[in-house]
Amino acid sequence: MQEAKNIVSDIKKGIIKPIYFLSGEEPFFIDAISDYIEKNLLDEAEKGFNQVVLYGRDVTVDDIVSNAKRYPMMAERQVVIVKEAQDLRAIENLAPYVENHQPTTVLVVCYKYKKLDKRKALYKALKVHGVHYENKKLYENQVGDWIRRTTIAKGYHINPKAAQILVEYLGTDLSKVYNELSKLMLVLPKDSEITLQAIEENIGISKDFNIFEFRKAVGERDAVKAHRIAIYFGQSPKEHPLVLTAGTLFSFFSQLLQYHGLPDRNKATVAKALRINPYFVGDYETAARNYPMKKVSQVIRLIRVLDGKSKGVDSGLATDTDALREFLVKAMG
Repeated sequence: MQEAKNIVSDIKKGIIKPIYFLSGEEPFFIDAISDYIEKNLLDEAEKGFNQVVLYGRDVTVDDIVSNAKRYPMMAERQVVIVKEAQDLRAIENLAPYVENHQPTTVLVVCYKYKKLDKRKALYKALKVHGVHYENKKLYENQVGDWIRRTTIAKGYHINPKAAQILVEYLGTDLSKVYNELSKLMLVLPKDSEITLQAIEENIGISKDFNIFEFRKAVGERDAVKAHRIAIYFGQSPKEHPLVLTAGTLFSFFSQLLQYHGLPDRNKATVAKALRINPYFVGDYETAARNYPMKKVSQVIRLIRVLDGKSKGVDSGLATDTDALREFLVKAMG
């Protein structure tokens, strides 16, 4: 992530490389760098003759090289952007161009969801002659921190609980998360806090009936609240599919089992071991008091049964709500 910022920062300073090969599992950062170059490297008058966007499914490596070898018209440089380059055949055939590139061309290759073979010529050539950016998809426990940094950079604030609700509801697709954050930033004044109330009013995520609150109620052994949310989930199966609820519960109780095995339960130590924000360590402390290690193991077995029912295994005529409430009775009893 930081490297993506550094690339854009260098371009702003006028440090421009002839080739940007952008790869990896998280498309958000690839798009962010590519979009910045597309919008900012040339002025509007220069773009008409000197900027071309190609798509990997429609071209060959020879087509890309042919475009990249051209000279700019009435401009210092030209820009060639190849989107969806993962659809290209024989990407390694780009290596000779990288080694003998056109200095007045900026070639941007967006190679999403894939990585280059570091043993081959293209990777080695890029390390010498261009920028090779490769990212990894963020884990769920990292997305909340990314939300916090992103909102701060945009002049807003968000508390850990609100950020966690966004992660629980939207998942780890950063493009999707960023789009929802952008909606919030359009309606909220700068330097304001993105609250649970704002999320509920503008995104439609209930601040009281969501997977985060459900997990918390189970951890606190608050049967009334947990059953109330379970009924709400049953009324909105598309927004709250049972399979995802089971997955979230499994993750939580697996971490809780790990918590029980920690010799040091200092907040910082727990946060690092469980890969969670220190803000949420208290939830695990409470759940550990309510669910001793032996009980946690039993609950995990119940979650496996629940997961099976969410996929139609031994579910009979029971609804998802029935299955979830049955789990609550057994787990919290």
